[in-house]
Amino acid sequence: MGRLQLNDLKKVFESSNQDILAVNELNIDIKDGEFLVLVGPSGCGKSTTLRCIAGLEQTTSGQILLEDRDITHRKPKERDMAMVFQNYALYPHMTVHKNIGYGLKITTDLSKDEINERVEETAELLEIEELLDKEPGDLSGGQQQRVALGRAIIREPEVFLMDEPLSNLDAKLRTTMRTEIQQLQQDMGITTIYVTHDQTEAMTMGDRIAILNDGELQQIGEPLECYHRPVNQFVAGFIGSPSMNFLSVSRNGATLEHDEFTYQIGSDTAADLEEASTELTMGIRPEHITLARPDEDNAVETTVEVIEPMGEVTYVYFELGGETYTASIDGERRIQAGDDVHVVFPERKLHLFDGRTGEAIKNSQLDETADAVRP
Repeated sequence: MGRLQLNDLKKVFESSNQDILAVNELNIDIKDGEFLVLVGPSGCGKSTTLRCIAGLEQTTSGQILLEDRDITHRKPKERDMAMVFQNYALYPHMTVHKNIGYGLKITTDLSKDEINERVEETAELLEIEELLDKEPGDLSGGQQQRVALGRAIIREPEVFLMDEPLSNLDAKLRTTMRTEIQQLQQDMGITTIYVTHDQTEAMTMGDRIAILNDGELQQIGEPLECYHRPVNQFVAGFIGSPSMNFLSVSRNGATLEHDEFTYQIGSDTAADLEEASTELTMGIRPEHITLARPDEDNAVETTVEVIEPMGEVTYVYFELGGETYTASIDGERRIQAGDDVHVVFPERKLHLFDGRTGEAIKNSQLDETADAVRP
């Protein structure tokens, strides 16, 4: 069993010049067997959080519970957790066999034969049996990653902790290893906390994702929930690639006014904004921007600056009011840099945020047939 709770977790790094608040009153309840991804930009506190959970950093205040047992001040070896690091942390002078089995050798009273049997079973699970007699220097990055995973798996811990384990791999191998890690975690059913700055990894791997910024939890939920219903502008901009477009507008009755255009909103949207600030930020995802005829409602004239053909889709970059925005269109549609076009931001796909606080006021509407995101 591996239910893990973080209650008001706080970490302050003290220095002679200025104390640094790395994690601020973090509250997360991680279910037994769940794959939770901590994601956010560099310096947001995600790795510090993981190190506090592992016992590698002492918390300033708050509580860490594992199956209702308080482990806040226990030593790392007493927490029944296994960690996979970004740099793999393999012993260069040991063979793969010894690297995988070393943890059992120093923390258990298993016999040599029992350890050998566990090592061979783990190597078979990871399909690295032929590497057992090699040393880390003879291995590729992907092979070293599998050895690091093997060293964690063999301990059969209650919780896996993974700190950006794929960041040193090339793009193709990262995609392969993402799938393998997911499959391993599902097969073993071990609670896993995975740290990454890559929102694509977060979206594709996590049962839930916890988005951090400046040491504070911004939102926690299923990936598509965070994508379609961000609670604030930071989450909306961080989740999704290419990221959401943001345009500053002023509300005047049923009209949103931008320096380059005016946008007429319907009665339902106007009702949502009755109590809102008059200064708003309009958000629209690239895939929801459509190319339109000049006479369509709310059509905005612009000029294509750059195109990026990606095959299935083409990214179109256009300028409004000195800012560049991105649309994602069908890859078979022919369009060139320099073309004059009209774009429409469909009202049902708009996100609207308070222009001062960044808090979400309205999120886009989902298709009636879409049932992947819960209310």
